[in-house]
Amino acid sequence: MSSRQPFPFSAIVGQDEMKQAMILTAIDPTIGGVLVFGDRGTGKSTAVRALSGLLPQITAVAGCPVNAETRAACPEWATITDESLIEKPTPVVDLPLGVTEDRVVGALDIERALSHGEKAFEPGLLARANRGYLYIDEVNLLEDHVVDLLLDVAQSGENVVEREGLSIRHPARFVLVGSGNPEEGELRPQLLDRFGLSVEVASPRDVETRIEVIRRRDAYETDHARFMDAWAEADAILRDQIVAARSALKTRETPDATLRACAELCIALGSDGLRGELTLLRAARALAAFEGFETVEIQHVKAVAPSALRHRLRRDPLDEAGTGARVGRVVAEVLG
Repeated sequence: MSSRQPFPFSAIVGQDEMKQAMILTAIDPTIGGVLVFGDRGTGKSTAVRALSGLLPQITAVAGCPVNAETRAACPEWATITDESLIEKPTPVVDLPLGVTEDRVVGALDIERALSHGEKAFEPGLLARANRGYLYIDEVNLLEDHVVDLLLDVAQSGENVVEREGLSIRHPARFVLVGSGNPEEGELRPQLLDRFGLSVEVASPRDVETRIEVIRRRDAYETDHARFMDAWAEADAILRDQIVAARSALKTRETPDATLRACAELCIALGSDGLRGELTLLRAARALAAFEGFETVEIQHVKAVAPSALRHRLRRDPLDEAGTGARVGRVVAEVLG
């Protein structure tokens, strides 16, 4: 059971905003990751696992613990026995609750370093996640000291481990994906701000949609090989679209009217700083590339605005509509 392929991304029923957000971060990792909040059993973990089967492979040095593209880019402390370049799946690494600091950042063997003069380092989860995804289920229950570590690394793109005057460092650039149930606790504002996109998911309310969810999940579990074959082509097409959008990303033109729309929208919503505008622009550009548009249009800004901005709003105790509805209302007012 554990060796089974993940549930096909294309086979996930509904949850269109969540799927769109994950596709956009696959196209442009600089968007900054995805936060998915919702009830249990709404496909949050399934979507992350499915994404791992959808992502294009990366080229890396076979024996490099940080998935470096060249031998020169691999850290000097790494002992590499195989320098050949290989194609490997984009890493998707789970960060479990209750994980120790050494397990996250890596462990430095002080005794060996002092007695033999060697930098003996056991890489952690951040090394494995470099150039890939780091997934945290129940992210709102993560211990504060681990949150602080992640904030430092997310800011710098580098993991630095210092013990007893010794220092080890390596690249740690990854897309952060977190999921959780909002009823079990809120996320610290500093970490919340690090997620590029935020999505709210809920259980489907209509009978036909729920029946289709059950039908597909049952087929996946009872006739696995046949189900995977049935959805292989749809996933392959989606993978090709992501690869094409990545290549096209830098050539998309952004008219001044689109930039103005981003700024006006963030001002109207009272978004702090400029991170909102930048994320909104990057997400809109990724969507334009994915849909085959030569320019980033206002329609793309509208489409990504809820996921790019809902978690950046100040709380309004007098507004019971929720942040997603507030964004939608202001988008309609400002952009028509």
